[in-house]
Amino acid sequence: MPDSLTSSVDFSSLRADTASDGTLPIVAPLAVDDATVQWSERCDVLVVGCGAAGAATAISAREGGAAVIVVDRFDGGGASAKSGGVVYAGGGTRHQLKAGYEDTPAAMFQYLCREVGDAVSEATLRRFCDDSRGLLEWLESIGAAFESNAPPPKTSYPKNGVYLYYSGNESVGGYAEYAKPAPRGHRMNDTGMSGKALYAVLRRKVESLQIPILLQSAVQRLVTDAKTGAVIGAEVLRFTAGSAAETRHRKLMQRAENLHNVAPGAADRARARALALMLAEAKPQLLRAARGVVLATGGFIFNRTLVERYAPKYLKTMRLGATGCDGSGLRLGQSVGAGSARLDKVSAWRFINPPTPWARGMVVDAQGQRFCNEQSYGARLGVEMCERHGGRAWLVLDAKLRRQAFREALFGRLWAFQSIPAIFLMLFAPRARGIEQLAQRIGVPSAALQKTWQDYNAAAQGKHSDALGKTAPMMQALQQPPFFAFEISAHSKSFPCPAITLGGLRVDERSGAVLDTQGHAISGLYATGRAAVGIASNNYVSGLSLADCLWSGRRSGRHLAAAVASKQI
Repeated sequence: MPDSLTSSVDFSSLRADTASDGTLPIVAPLAVDDATVQWSERCDVLVVGCGAAGAATAISAREGGAAVIVVDRFDGGGASAKSGGVVYAGGGTRHQLKAGYEDTPAAMFQYLCREVGDAVSEATLRRFCDDSRGLLEWLESIGAAFESNAPPPKTSYPKNGVYLYYSGNESVGGYAEYAKPAPRGHRMNDTGMSGKALYAVLRRKVESLQIPILLQSAVQRLVTDAKTGAVIGAEVLRFTAGSAAETRHRKLMQRAENLHNVAPGAADRARARALALMLAEAKPQLLRAARGVVLATGGFIFNRTLVERYAPKYLKTMRLGATGCDGSGLRLGQSVGAGSARLDKVSAWRFINPPTPWARGMVVDAQGQRFCNEQSYGARLGVEMCERHGGRAWLVLDAKLRRQAFREALFGRLWAFQSIPAIFLMLFAPRARGIEQLAQRIGVPSAALQKTWQDYNAAAQGKHSDALGKTAPMMQALQQPPFFAFEISAHSKSFPCPAITLGGLRVDERSGAVLDTQGHAISGLYATGRAAVGIASNNYVSGLSLADCLWSGRRSGRHLAAAVASKQI
C-alpha cells in the first residue's frame, strides 16, 4: 500500500461537536487508478454494516454466487440486535391462519397505504406486501421461530409467550375501515427482547456461508475510479488483529452500549474515547468491490449535529438504537454526490399501553386540549406531540383508572421497561381534587382543560361520538377524584420518549442503487435499511423497519448477485 494512504485520514474533520458523542468523521472520497493501486482485499460485494439489513444483503448476495466481505465498526448487530425482534408480516402467514385471522397481500397493502404514504411508490409497496409471507418463511428456513398460541393483544410489546400481536393501528378508527384488521407483528420467539435472538439467526447464516466479517473496522471514506467516478471500494480503518488497542476499543464500546439507557453522558464519553483510539491506532486499508459497495449503516439519531440540522423538534427525545446510527452511511453517500430525502422524518415512541387503563384516559397538550386518539399506536402519539405540540403533553386519569393501572403494573407480568416508569409516574405525578386545580398544578389553561374534560366525559358516557375517533371500549369517564396528570413530554427523564430517524439516501426501488441529486444511479453504490429511503421512511409501526431492512437487504443482495452472474456491472 502506498505510504501516502497511512496519513490520508483528515483528522481536522473530527470537530468538537461530533467527537463528544463518538460520531465517526467522514472524509472526501479517494480517487485512484484502479489498474495501479494496491488493494488489501478484493470481493464482488462489500457490505458496510452487519445489522439485519447488512446480514440480509450479504446472505442473498453470497447465495447468488457473489464473493462478499462485510465490515462492521463494532461487533455487529447494530440497532437490530437491540430491537424487539418484531417483523411486520402479513398476507396470510401460517401464524395468522393458525390464530384464526384471515389476511391477504391486498388487505395489508390497503392498510399500509395509510401508514407509508408516499415514502415509496405504490408498485414498491405492493411488492413488499406480496413478498411478505415469503420473507417470513425465508427467516424460518434459516432458523427463526415465530410460533404463538396466545390471542393477539394490543400492546407496545407483548409478554413472553405472545409472538403475534397488533403492532400498529390496524384496529384503530381511521384505519380499520380501509382494511379488515389483522395482527401482523410477528415477534421472534425468545424469553427476552427478541432482537438479539433474531440477529443471532442471521449472523449464524452469514458465518455458515463463510462470509468474512471484519469487526472493529470502520469505513471512513469511499474509493472511486479516477477516470469514471464509479465507486469501486472503500478505505477501511482496521486495528491489528488481537492488539491491545482492538481489545480496548471493544471494551469501551461494550461499556457505552450497556450504559446508554441509564447514563447517556457516561456512554458518550466512552464512545468518544473509543473513537479517539480508533483514529489514533487503526490503520487504513483499501478494499476493492468489483460489483458494489452496500451501505447498511442504520440511521442518524446518534448524530446530534444532523438531528439538529434536519429534525430539531426531536432533539429532546431519547436516542434509540446503537452507536453506529450516526449517519455514516448518509454522509458517505453524500460525499460522492448522493441525494437524500425525508431526513426530517423521525419516529418518536410515546406508548401509553400498557398499562391498558392509561389508554382510557385523555392526553392533553400545553394548551389543555386533546390532540390524538389515545388508543393509537405510540409513534403516532409521539410524532404528533413533537411535530405540532412542542413536545409537551400530559396523561390525565382519575383515581379509579389509576388504581386499575397500578394493579396491572404490579401484577400484570409486564416488562420492566413498561412497569417501572408507569409505577414511578403514578406515585409522584401531580394530583388535585378538581380539574381546575389540576390545571394550575401542571401550568395549562384551566378553562381549556375543564372543557376538554367535560367533552371527553360526555363522549365516554355515549352522549356524542368522540371527536378523535376513539372507540367506546377504550373510553372511560374521568369522574372519581383525585385527578392525576402524568407528564409524558419528549424531554421526560423518568418516562423517556425513544426516537429513531427514518430518512436516508435516495435509492432505485428495484435494486437499491443510490441515486445522485439528479436522480441518476451512482455506479457501484447501494444502500439499504435505515441508511436509505424505504417502506418505513414516513411513518413507523412496530416491526415495519426491521421488515424493510430485511426485504431491502435481500433486494440489493439478489440484484448484485444477478449482476455478478451476468457480468452486467
